[in-house]
Amino acid sequence: MHFEFSDDQKALGEAARRTLEAKCSLSNVRAQMEATSPYDRALWQDLADMGYAGIAVPEEYGGLDLGDLELCVIAEQLGRVLAPVPFTSVVLATELLLEAGTPAQKSTWLPKLVQGQAIGTLALAERPGTLSPSAIRLTAAAGRLTGNKIAVPDGLAADFAITAARTGDTISLFLVNLNGEGITRTAAATIDPSSGHANLAFENAAAEPLGPPGAGWRLIETMLDRAAILTAFEQTGGADSALESARDYALTRRAFGRPIGAFQAIKHMLADMYVAATLARSNAYYGAWALATNAPELPQAAATARLSATAAFQLCAKNNIQTHGGMGFTWAFDCHLFYRRSALLALSLGAAPYWETRLLTQMRARQPAALGVAA
Repeated sequence: MHFEFSDDQKALGEAARRTLEAKCSLSNVRAQMEATSPYDRALWQDLADMGYAGIAVPEEYGGLDLGDLELCVIAEQLGRVLAPVPFTSVVLATELLLEAGTPAQKSTWLPKLVQGQAIGTLALAERPGTLSPSAIRLTAAAGRLTGNKIAVPDGLAADFAITAARTGDTISLFLVNLNGEGITRTAAATIDPSSGHANLAFENAAAEPLGPPGAGWRLIETMLDRAAILTAFEQTGGADSALESARDYALTRRAFGRPIGAFQAIKHMLADMYVAATLARSNAYYGAWALATNAPELPQAAATARLSATAAFQLCAKNNIQTHGGMGFTWAFDCHLFYRRSALLALSLGAAPYWETRLLTQMRARQPAALGVAA
């Protein structure tokens, strides 16, 4: 397999990088962590005006009608600067609307999402632990939802949520206006306060079915595979940026008359970061290829990209702190910004056990003999 982004896609990524470096420095991220707004509204509106919120949305709804690979190159650049914007939440809500929404739901929400006038999110988790159909207890009856969702990404700012609910013995998806009656949202404390997570309580709240009844879990799994690849690019961008931060400090900080980068312990630490980040990028590219070609390996590629990129970002963020020494643990230095974001993304879309199980399941299905499993 050989995969590479096209020249146009690379140019889009470079343009996004220049824009984000000019508009979103780490000082902006730090300021957002102390702000009352759940995300950087000005930055998000600028990005929406440039078309980033509607990259894969058809032109009839105001989008650019590009594709998944363009989303990946934008996600990588957002990850590099730790942008405090609801990009992933909006993209995933958009994709579910395009996949399963009615014409009325699409015409109501997609233009608003594209223009930055509305925020959509996914509300899936109800308790800590691995995401699974058995973990969903929110109930739906006669178009009304009752139950709770926890740690909903961008839930403090979202105008609507696509949520999974139990309908008898099956799981279905519903679209709910979060500004309606019967909904209470409270801030959920997270390690990265620049993303406005919320706990949602539904008490006989009105909701619209999204997609066929009972198809909720199938749609969730498909969406999570696509989301894992998108997030892997965001994590890869963050890992690269953390590695660059550590490298630059190691070249300028001196001890015993020499740059600390000359010492073997620092060299090995930086080398480990580079190897992890490079492996993550390779797996993210594998996922992008599978996504672009709709290959049967997509679920396996998504799980591999997710696990590799999560490990790389966490390692690079941790070792960036170690490279900076005692000062790396302080609020005054930016190292903790990478560490916070790496930890938050590691828990988004389901934690490692979900993806490890999914990877093993896919490998057993595709290569039973290699794993010692009877075909």
